[in-house]
Amino acid sequence: MNRLEIKRILLRSTNWIGDAVMTTPAMGVVRRYFPDAEIVVAANPLVAQLFSHHPDCDRVLVYDRKGAHQGPGGFFKFVGELRRERFDLAILLQNAVEAAILATLAGIPRRAGYRSDGRGLLLSHGVPVGAAEKRLHHTDYYLRMLSGVGIVGETGPLQLACTAEEIAEAEARLGGGQWLAVNPGAAYGSAKRWIPQRFAEVADRLAETHGLRVLLTGGPGEIEIGRDIAQAMTHQPLNLIGQTQVREMMALLSRCRLMITNDSGPMHVAAAFGVPLVAVFGPTDHTTTSPLSERSRIVCKPVDCAPCLLRQCPTDHRCMEAIEVADVLAAAEELLKG
Repeated sequence: MNRLEIKRILLRSTNWIGDAVMTTPAMGVVRRYFPDAEIVVAANPLVAQLFSHHPDCDRVLVYDRKGAHQGPGGFFKFVGELRRERFDLAILLQNAVEAAILATLAGIPRRAGYRSDGRGLLLSHGVPVGAAEKRLHHTDYYLRMLSGVGIVGETGPLQLACTAEEIAEAEARLGGGQWLAVNPGAAYGSAKRWIPQRFAEVADRLAETHGLRVLLTGGPGEIEIGRDIAQAMTHQPLNLIGQTQVREMMALLSRCRLMITNDSGPMHVAAAFGVPLVAVFGPTDHTTTSPLSERSRIVCKPVDCAPCLLRQCPTDHRCMEAIEVADVLAAAEELLKG
């Protein structure tokens, strides 16, 4: 690609918060390779919030398939929005064929991405994807695609950003003290969730031994889990499950001393802010989706059926049942002492 010819770049983001956070090192490479280009991220409403005020994109276009862009009419409405932008290059971090169809119909002349989902013929700059690429950590997976089309450069860490106003609002909401964030949910499915009563016990123990105040975080689908944990705890937590938008969650997590979490989007958000965290892994593969942070510890137990990558466990949830309170506490103590 001739860098001088590329003035406007569309980045089609992934659809999950955790995956989107793991694209941020790749976004940094794009910014450094095309320092004078305008970089615009297209993302669903939740992921779009991650990239407001992000240093490696200039604007965000919201692609709302459940709202303004619903159905065939909404799809072509978004095609029209993209066409009017007159992008020179589309970088498709999302693997779906739809991303390539959108970029093609929008008349974007250069379309880069993996040749996944049968979309190879729609890409002007396609990168083969095989077993070796699928074994990479997700951050390296996206970087490998960029290098495959010649977009290379110094690789940085995960990166998110909050405004001073957002940080101030989070601090006012939390009040004083040092905070332990407990994230007991996982949007992908129940198989990724550790036992709520064990989260409660870990939180109580850390509150007692380190004087930490406890913040419960999560989405609207996890309200019942949060209620169960709060009722099981001796130390009353600040239960904000289902009560925060993405950017509020980002700011709150950035102010925490420690996080205990399942494999989830908020886990990667905390890693991007350098928050020490203990991540409980069961059915998912920590070699590809672990938090990219030296201040993290993975807790998992080898069982014959893991990683199965299933949303719901069809048997006895043995991968999570095998993880004891003592295992998570030991990892947390190591981080707190460090």
